[in-house]
Amino acid sequence: MEKTKKSRTKSSATSSAGISSAFKEFLLLNGKKPASIYKFCLDLGIREDEFYSYFGSFEGLEKSIWKGFAEETVHRLKSDKSFSSFTTREKILAFYYTLFEVLKSNRSFVLLELGSLKRPEFLPEFIKGFKTSYETFIGELLNEGKAQGEVASRPFLDKRYPKLFWLHMGFLLIFWKEDESPDFEKTDAAIEKSVNLAFDLISKGAVDSAIDFAKFLYQSKTN
Repeated sequence: MEKTKKSRTKSSATSSAGISSAFKEFLLLNGKKPASIYKFCLDLGIREDEFYSYFGSFEGLEKSIWKGFAEETVHRLKSDKSFSSFTTREKILAFYYTLFEVLKSNRSFVLLELGSLKRPEFLPEFIKGFKTSYETFIGELLNEGKAQGEVASRPFLDKRYPKLFWLHMGFLLIFWKEDESPDFEKTDAAIEKSVNLAFDLISKGAVDSAIDFAKFLYQSKTN
């Protein structure tokens, strides 16, 4: 039998946050979405049109919840006065550590949402808003890194950095989903090692030396 808490007051439910909270609670108690928006609103004690004043569908509600995870993470980081003094690498590490703290407090919901997902390129449609917020913020950090010389400017490639980082985000999300270590210690290690590797590849260093050497070999043969 479907369960929902009818003791929730109308005033607390009639808001974006209240409806989102009730939806997550329903999903966790029942393991599936409500049968209909009408039934969901009836059990919640609000009119159906009140739901539609915030969300157009359950899918839209899910998108809003996931986008909220990214927005809460960015808000926490920007509220920390020391964040602005971090290097780009440190800022991206801080983003991931903070994000997974946000997700940890919603882990049961996230696991239900992701289901048996195994491959990062097939992340569900409701993560679209989360993806947009993620790529926008990471893009801003990488642009800062380029301006400060921490990230190499490579024609045609550096514009793809945010999308490449999104695949990295998907990898970490699936890794965390399957992580059974205490306090998700393995995920923390995966974040540190993978971000360090990413910066070894996008910063001025081994890759640029390899490119310069390849150009030298090509020019040596053509001259």
